Amino acid sequence: MVAKYDYENYKTTTKKWNKTMSGHQVMPSLSESVRAKSLLRSRLEKPNNFLQSRMPNIKVFSGTSHPELAQKIVDRLGIDLGKVVTKKFSNLETCVEIGESVRGEDVYIVQSGSGEVNDNLMELLIMINACKIASASRVTAVIPCFPYARQDKKDKSRAPISAKLVANMLSVAGADHIITMDLHASQIQGFFDIPVDNLYAEPAVLKWIKENITEWRDSIIVSPDAGGAKRVTSIADRLNVDFALIHKERKNANEVASMVLVGFVKDRVAILVDDMADTCGTICLAAEKLMDAGATKVYAILTHGILSGPAISRINNACFEAVVVTNTIPQDEHMKDCPKVRCIDVSMMFAEAVRRTHNGESVSYLFSNVPY
Repeated sequence: MVAKYDYENYKTTTKKWNKTMSGHQVMPSLSESVRAKSLLRSRLEKPNNFLQSRMPNIKVFSGTSHPELAQKIVDRLGIDLGKVVTKKFSNLETCVEIGESVRGEDVYIVQSGSGEVNDNLMELLIMINACKIASASRVTAVIPCFPYARQDKKDKSRAPISAKLVANMLSVAGADHIITMDLHASQIQGFFDIPVDNLYAEPAVLKWIKENITEWRDSIIVSPDAGGAKRVTSIADRLNVDFALIHKERKNANEVASMVLVGFVKDRVAILVDDMADTCGTICLAAEKLMDAGATKVYAILTHGILSGPAISRINNACFEAVVVTNTIPQDEHMKDCPKVRCIDVSMMFAEAVRRTHNGESVSYLFSNVPY
């Protein structure tokens, strides 16, 4: 682009030799002609770094919640992670310093809603705003695990819809686009007035099942609650196997009162599928229910493995063959503490979503395929 522009500049300059103005021929100065020639020659002999760049006008920054995932994303894209310094003042206020120019750039900020959720959310908002007021052309928030996604409806008197509040905060901070994965409720996409790409872990889950469960053709996919029925039927259809459902009633948050199994699991491998697991009380009770009903083995596959509180000890004491989670949330510590926890890498899906978004391509391919 630069070389072409200089060539046009050079042609325009040399055309002045033949330009007539008010009956007089106007000739460029010798220095002007020589400068245009030398500039054109230098551009042709030494290509500009801008032209050599694999993905121009893009910057990817990482928050402190999941730097490993951000590094895997940029490694796949073939670019370097942007320089950013995040720290806290003595009163625990978050301070962010963007270490390079983002003027006119397509900026992507990777920050997951895990760990210290409130601090990480505030850090994300500040990073978005810092890039926006530094004249970034577009700021996309890549949020693998969307914070407050479980508070998506007013299910009792005076209950807040916190997911809507988070959506408003992201928009006000200056986000132009959101990329996330397996929202707890798909209607959260409607909380935004900006585009939201909700990726699905399903293609990666299907791939893991086929590669790691030898008896998958004789398995049954089970949803631990009625809300996940659609997710489970989709996976069962693509594997061409049966599905079952566990109806649960809760007394309080994170406390299940009773469970009823709907379906036949006797002498079959049961695969529990859910979008997230926090304290793991539900899936551990579900696994016990399935074993009592005659299942030979029980696997659990979860997109967002929060695994807080007593989750790890519960999994260790439960009858799972494996509890499979994705790396939308850091899992290294969980895998050290519990040998049953396995991890599916979904960084390639986010990297491909970033690449396609940056190049103006459709991301719908990722809804049913794992990029290679």
